[in-house]
Amino acid sequence: MLSDKSSDSSSNPPQLWAPRQVENTNMYKFMRQVNAQYDLDLQNYSQLYEWSCTELAAFWESVWSFVGVKYSEPPRTILDPRVPMDEIPEWFQGARFNFAENLLRFDDDRVALVCCGEHRLEDTGITRLTYRQLRAQVARVVAALRQMGVESGDRVAGYLPNGMEAVVMMLATASLGAIWCSTSPDFGSVGVLDRFSQIQPKVLVSVNAIVYNNKVYDHLDKLEAVTQGLDKLQHTVVVPFVPSHRMDLGGLTNAMTWDTFINSSGQSETQALESLTFAQLPFSHPLYILFSSGTTGLPKCLVHSAGGMLLQHTKEHVIHGNMTRDDVLLQYTTTGWMMWNWMVSALAVGATVVLYDGSPFKPSPGVMWDLVDRLGITMFGTSAKYIQSLQDAKYHPNQHHQLTSLHSIYTTGSPLHPESYDFVYRSIKSDLCLGSITGGTDICSLFAAHNTALPVYRGEIQCRGLGMAVEAWNENHQAVYNQSGDLVCTKPFPCMPVYFWNDTKGARYRAAYFDHVPHVWHHGDFVWINEQTGGVVMLGRSDGTLNPAGVRFGSAELYNIVETYPEVEDSLAVGQKSGGETGDERVVLFLKMAPEHQFDADLVSRIKSHIRAKLSPRHVPALVLPTEAIPYTINGKKVEVIVKKILSKQTVTPSATLANPECLVYYHKVANGEVQV
Repeated sequence: MLSDKSSDSSSNPPQLWAPRQVENTNMYKFMRQVNAQYDLDLQNYSQLYEWSCTELAAFWESVWSFVGVKYSEPPRTILDPRVPMDEIPEWFQGARFNFAENLLRFDDDRVALVCCGEHRLEDTGITRLTYRQLRAQVARVVAALRQMGVESGDRVAGYLPNGMEAVVMMLATASLGAIWCSTSPDFGSVGVLDRFSQIQPKVLVSVNAIVYNNKVYDHLDKLEAVTQGLDKLQHTVVVPFVPSHRMDLGGLTNAMTWDTFINSSGQSETQALESLTFAQLPFSHPLYILFSSGTTGLPKCLVHSAGGMLLQHTKEHVIHGNMTRDDVLLQYTTTGWMMWNWMVSALAVGATVVLYDGSPFKPSPGVMWDLVDRLGITMFGTSAKYIQSLQDAKYHPNQHHQLTSLHSIYTTGSPLHPESYDFVYRSIKSDLCLGSITGGTDICSLFAAHNTALPVYRGEIQCRGLGMAVEAWNENHQAVYNQSGDLVCTKPFPCMPVYFWNDTKGARYRAAYFDHVPHVWHHGDFVWINEQTGGVVMLGRSDGTLNPAGVRFGSAELYNIVETYPEVEDSLAVGQKSGGETGDERVVLFLKMAPEHQFDADLVSRIKSHIRAKLSPRHVPALVLPTEAIPYTINGKKVEVIVKKILSKQTVTPSATLANPECLVYYHKVANGEVQV
């Protein structure tokens, strides 16, 4: 039995789902492999987890074997335990392999990619590529990139929607040992240049236009501004993503259309396939550059390794998620979110990946669920905000759709409210694994994960991920359970960034994660770990931690209560310092009212009473105010820290990643006493 947690403990939240046949899961099969290989008698997940965090080299070598990494040279050593975590130890020394070769290992007629979107929902608009066809497309792009002089270490950038071209370009880039980076077309030119100007790509691929909310948006003007701001850009490739829209490429740097590009090598498809090779590279060779949100300054450029991404993602897909070749994954994401990179790695399993671009609510709130039925989707990933939006819209998918194929739902981006767990099991499907998962751009993967071999408890992420030595630390740097603390990781893991771009001595890297405690990764999240269930609850960012009268708690604790009120559409809880950084702090709660509801004293009184009864008097906000808008990033993440700084009268320079920077004017007025309270 892997499901070993006590179900009768009074501290446990309700159990909402449990696996029927644990022994058939890949998690159970992996545990049996480990037991046989190392003469162990591990009986449940908690024992397997403890072993994975204690015997790091043995564990990750077992993952390498279990997921079947394709390599040309085996590793000599897995990990040198003498290297401190903050010196970024090298993993799998001596190994040689290629990330793209592992994702293209299946050369057959199974469907690899299904490409659809808001303007491509009719059967004639949906494109399917088999693994054999995907390999051929990649071969042609590899030949074209070689013709352009792209070599190992060069940067190739995508300013692209979530479509076939993004996946093909990434795989071709990785085949050569070049480095892929991407962002989505909803970023403005300033936000893109904040990112790409730091890394200076040699090739940029983009589109002529996009469709969102039933409207066509021209993209060429933004693209022109980006190309003119990239000094070392040599080539621009433009995909006619909206065929009826203009394709005026005159103002772009050395531009060509997608068709011209893939034919530029002069090789036929057969010749390109015959000449296709995969650069055999070290485990730590750079694969991706991802960018931090950069809400108050320039984004950090995080360089992730090919080995770290392949091993961590396949561990999460295969062992945690029980993914097989029969699965069909739709992860609603953009190319500017790390979930895109996570999703694409499902190709290494041989599964089918559905690429969707556009609004998840157009032409109706049922569009995602229509696709589940039409395409036989088995795994659906989305944001917690999307689930909340379904609730707000009172749309119940199980009343309109069969959803027979669906066995897993993943949510991330922000904590999933306990009431949203109820909604999923009541209004979507009662028999599925609901994986509320968390990690981040910093690791491009998960710290706390889904697990098809464990139950789902209301409001909790199922478990800490194998090999991720995650703890909640109090202010004395002690591990605590059943109380809130800072999320730390005490042991190295292979998906740590190999370095930051333009950070030659590693000072920014160490400052980001290791300045709090030497040799310990400090992630910047506030977390609660249930000792009885093994579950994890995310409580918000550490820099947004609320600390009135010396009592620390996360904003999510307030959101879980406030957002149960139908009168409230959204909320924001921040701490406001008085007398500088060392002064006292009070909690200010902003409420964005739902349509046709008014902010009034009675609502404030009811919310305060509810918080006092459910949490404690210390949790009650000192001030509750209405607001018309709450700041979010383009990727849909609520931004607390910028409002906290504004209210505490710190200098703030918002970046181009904010989706609605105009809303900050109101918070400046609050800080300056221009709003009546």
